[in-house]
Amino acid sequence: MVMAFLWNAPISLFAQDKLPLIDVSGQTERHVVLAEGTPEVYQGHPTTLLMPNQKTLFAVWCINHGGAAGPLARSDDGGLSWRRLDDQLPPGYATHQNCPSIYRLVDPAGKERVWVFSAALGQRGGPGMPSIMSEDGGETWREMPPLNFPCVMTFSSIVRLRDGRYLGLYHKGPDGKDRAPLEVLQTITSDGGFTWSEPRVVAAVPGKNPCEPGVFRSPDGKQLCCLMRENTHKGHSLMMFSEDEGETWSTPVDTPWGLTGDRHKEVFTADGKLVVCFRDQAPGSSSRGHFVAWVGTYDDILQGKEGSYRIKLLHHFGRPGDCGYPGVELLPEGTIVATTYVKYRDDQNKNSVVSVRFRLNEFNHVTAP
Repeated sequence: MVMAFLWNAPISLFAQDKLPLIDVSGQTERHVVLAEGTPEVYQGHPTTLLMPNQKTLFAVWCINHGGAAGPLARSDDGGLSWRRLDDQLPPGYATHQNCPSIYRLVDPAGKERVWVFSAALGQRGGPGMPSIMSEDGGETWREMPPLNFPCVMTFSSIVRLRDGRYLGLYHKGPDGKDRAPLEVLQTITSDGGFTWSEPRVVAAVPGKNPCEPGVFRSPDGKQLCCLMRENTHKGHSLMMFSEDEGETWSTPVDTPWGLTGDRHKEVFTADGKLVVCFRDQAPGSSSRGHFVAWVGTYDDILQGKEGSYRIKLLHHFGRPGDCGYPGVELLPEGTIVATTYVKYRDDQNKNSVVSVRFRLNEFNHVTAP
């Protein structure tokens, strides 16, 4: 189905683009709308989780920009259709604020739990990192006490360490507020998410504002890579690496141009390609402010190379840059499901939550620079 219309996708030759850009944003056959915005309701900031059966997906998001949590949807067919579970959640969850993030964590005894962390309880600036948790694969949920970590957003990413613990990264400004200078902090859980170590700063860059850290493991399993939004937006994004499971991190440096953006989220395909989706903020980019995917390899990042190409996934018709916080999942047959919030149409409706489906083998005709 997708292959039939791919060849109509233009490849940008925009002079300031340092990578080929394939624009599939107008191919609505790829789109699934999870929650449509209205003139009154803004749907924002989703994250997703693919369960071990490789078919069940969960998506959580908030109402209004950085607003209250509440929406939760489930798909049992790999994201083709969704049903809302809002009325099955603890009533207090609707008071959790800003960018809920969903994770599957397994404790030392092998017990799986699904957690949804948010930034604050009750109001912005309230007790930090409240959560809801499910012990039965998302069938039932209960509200959990806040971790009391002041933050702008809760964990932007969590990665499992080789010893079975989990490392979580988030950011904050002074007193937990959303103002400069921003710093990235790290904390570790040894019991599957109930308790976390005292957070410590792992990225603070003079003159820059690192935030929204996206951490993932290298293909050989030996290294952690963290891509970070740089909130002055005057240059490139930032990246840092750890060779010792987060005990120490390299000094943050600029990413390549093509990875400059906000809220990076990645998947590795079966053939080793790396796909990173985000809100494009690359200087001079023809797709700046829209939702894109970067395609390359892990070595490209490690060596500071530009990568192979980028894909414009969705066009944002609203306020510049108010889109692109994604969940990104890889299905067994190779389909990537990238879910974000975006002003989907040029009309009076506010932002919607929309997913885009694509496979890298559709783009084999693109030649890397």
